[in-house]
Amino acid sequence: MKELIKINSNDNVVIALRNFTVGETIEVESDKIVLLSDIERGHKIALRDINVGEDILKYGYPIGIAIAAIKKGEHVHVQNVKTKLNDVFEYSYNPVFSSLPHQNRNLTFQGYRRSSGEAGIRNEIWIVPTVGCVNGIAEQIIREFKAELEGELEVDGIEVFKHNYGCSQLGDDHKNTRTILSDIALHPNAGGVLVLGLGCENNKIDEFEQGLGNFDKSRIKFLSSQKVQDEVTEAVALLKSIYNEAKKDKREPIPLSELKVGLKCGGSDGLSGITANPLVGYFSDFLIAQGGTTTLTEVPEMFGAETILMNRCITHDVFEKTVHLINDFKQYFIDLKQPIYENPSPGNKAGGISTLEDKSLGCTQKGGVATVVDVLKYGERLKVKGLNLLSAPGNDLVSTTALGAAGCHIVLFTTGRGTPFGSFIPTLKIATNSDLAARKPHWIDYNAGPLAEDKSFDQGLEELVDKIIRVASGEKAGHEKSGFREIAIFKSGVTL
Repeated sequence: MKELIKINSNDNVVIALRNFTVGETIEVESDKIVLLSDIERGHKIALRDINVGEDILKYGYPIGIAIAAIKKGEHVHVQNVKTKLNDVFEYSYNPVFSSLPHQNRNLTFQGYRRSSGEAGIRNEIWIVPTVGCVNGIAEQIIREFKAELEGELEVDGIEVFKHNYGCSQLGDDHKNTRTILSDIALHPNAGGVLVLGLGCENNKIDEFEQGLGNFDKSRIKFLSSQKVQDEVTEAVALLKSIYNEAKKDKREPIPLSELKVGLKCGGSDGLSGITANPLVGYFSDFLIAQGGTTTLTEVPEMFGAETILMNRCITHDVFEKTVHLINDFKQYFIDLKQPIYENPSPGNKAGGISTLEDKSLGCTQKGGVATVVDVLKYGERLKVKGLNLLSAPGNDLVSTTALGAAGCHIVLFTTGRGTPFGSFIPTLKIATNSDLAARKPHWIDYNAGPLAEDKSFDQGLEELVDKIIRVASGEKAGHEKSGFREIAIFKSGVTL
């Protein structure tokens, strides 16, 4: 079993794959090194003496500079390393493209064909509140509806996606709320939707309906609670109408080329960039080779690795959109007088990540080596097959909701420390280490930990592809079994 990993031949640090104690001797490339510190799994060890101001190299790139002299065998972390990053940059386009290491295998999953022509992987009925004031009513409606059903539910589920917004908002916040909720209402994982309003909110229900464009009126219904005497009875009647249509839907073979997968990480540790993230990147390249689509987001966690993505942009126009993606998000921090690089989190640091470059170089591996074909603003929907970038923050629930709103069917969520949450679309948790998978089997859907032990990435890919096809065909993710289904909408402005 591996105990250490040197990721790139140019690195001056090695990563511990188990806990080590001071005084132990390790061997790296025939060089015996006595450890001068206790080292926890996922943390970095100096392979040679490193001077003050010298780059710390991991993944073959600088992840920061030494702020103190570091001895060979010493722990390399926040006490002796700091970020090299600063504010908004100017960038140049130097395209570098790679061939995908996979062939099209003409795989399918069992999904639902919608009247729009899109494919879905769930056939659920959703209540989408236009305003947070009706969250409680929506829950009551679901209880009454289920109580009146004869027999078992003949769709994959019925959910309300509660939120706190839809009123007392201005500008971009108001626009973002309406856009994300509209995207959810049109998502192909829904067999039908009841859009539930109060009647006096900023997010007016008639304007919301107009904004949906051409939609299936037998599958999307609207109710303004203030306009009827008994909103629960009225809503249950509408749900029954939607349900009678949705329960007719049956799964059928859908080409894997129609699958859209979001790429996300959270609670990262020092193994994220060694096991789970590279595996997800390998899958991303695989899916794109099948003609499918993946989407990478968490813009603040691209800082420090953004030029790698920029140089993979398919055209200069896409490169320019990526530059704006990065610099606009940095400007958002600046405008609010907040530090751009106040990252990684305490949990990230405890897991062995020292700087934002360290985190970003691991994070962006989820995008594999594919060419970047498009860049989406927050709330925009996917238009081009292949690897897309999406503007959204690092926050787990906000960014995962944004991925679903963009049209992703599934999110692959890598984690080294674990999290139970799930968004409105299946959110598969991929553990970076076997300890987490063993401790939290009800949270974790796939364990990438053995990739640091004895499993090959080809083996891991086959297992992950099989798991994703099963989930796309109806198998529930861990958070779906637990009933954890949430959304969160990006907010930056005032509340009236």
